[in-house]
Amino acid sequence: MSTLTTATVPTKWWSGGKSPFNVEYGKLMMWYFLMSDAFTFGAFLIAYGTVRFSTNGWPDPNHVFKSYPFASESTFAPLVFVSIMTFILIISSVTMVLAVKAGQEMNKRKVVVNLILTIIGGLAFLSCQAWEWNHLHHEGAWWGHNPFLNADGTQSTTNFTNFFFTITGFHGFHVFSGVIINIIMLIMTLNGVFEKRGHYLMIEKAGLYWHFVDLVWVFVFTCFYLI
Repeated sequence: MSTLTTATVPTKWWSGGKSPFNVEYGKLMMWYFLMSDAFTFGAFLIAYGTVRFSTNGWPDPNHVFKSYPFASESTFAPLVFVSIMTFILIISSVTMVLAVKAGQEMNKRKVVVNLILTIIGGLAFLSCQAWEWNHLHHEGAWWGHNPFLNADGTQSTTNFTNFFFTITGFHGFHVFSGVIINIIMLIMTLNGVFEKRGHYLMIEKAGLYWHFVDLVWVFVFTCFYLI
């Protein structure tokens, strides 16, 4: 009877935690998730663009988003507040990059510091978004309600506010989820979980998600605040 030697046994790609594309399995699954999520955001934004450019009138974002905290209602500073929000999110993406780099270097202290900064950035962005939503709600804007006139002075439909609160709310939920994920990563780092494993791959996966959230905001910002 012939015996099967080790050399003749085929190596299974999943036995070493690698995908057929030579990418760590968990990271590949994160990419799959992000691709599916991108399709969802893409469907929302395509629907928005279709309605936006098939409608004769649309509110002017310079008049809708002209307010910001600690300023009088008469102050006209279009897009200042959302620009600050965008800057905060971009900086949080930078600190996430630094956290991933520190993890690759097995530098626990830097991972902790940069994760904390990323979490603070995410919470600051959500706080800004909460203020903006609250301010718009006080002006009468909500799902099914649109107090803003079109740029040509005609009455506007509720399509603008319906799309705005749905898409920015969906994105805000992703930012909130990212903050929760990063808090979990921070706790695991402080408890030395990754040092015991000998790698910080989970930080890289969390980083992929956070960068995706930041990238999506660029499209949301362009569609609602610039066009």
